[in-house]
Amino acid sequence: MAVLKTMPKEGIEVLSNDECEQLLRSSNLGRLALVVNGQPEVFPVNYAFAEGVVVFRTAPGLKLEKAPVTQVAFEVDRVDTAHRIAWSVVVKGTAHNISTAVDRLPERLRSLAVRPQAPGAHEAWMAIHEESISGRRFGLPPVGETPWLHLP
Repeated sequence: MAVLKTMPKEGIEVLSNDECEQLLRSSNLGRLALVVNGQPEVFPVNYAFAEGVVVFRTAPGLKLEKAPVTQVAFEVDRVDTAHRIAWSVVVKGTAHNISTAVDRLPERLRSLAVRPQAPGAHEAWMAIHEESISGRRFGLPPVGETPWLHLP
């Protein structure tokens, strides 16, 4: 788990774009948020991040039907109990089905190691081109000071 700095001194620390991108590259499981029939939906997906693009594979279904050429959000976060730090990164952009695109970038993106953990065939490749990225990091209080947060 990537930790880029020690615990923030106080409050919530706004992360730079470079820090956000480094944290995105440090993980492989995030959440895709999109609107389906007027309602927000969130889907866990295994992903890779490269060249300002979040890429994931999917099977036929809502993600493949509703996400292409729409505005979506993608979020990844971690709670690092050893270092007492939590962080979250959000990418917003337009989703594209890159399964059959023949340009160089889609071909490079399809070569990334994206291994879906969900069962089934995940033959379709989706890409979210980063239009905005934001991240936050904050220190966790000492163990025992937050009864709602049960960490080892």
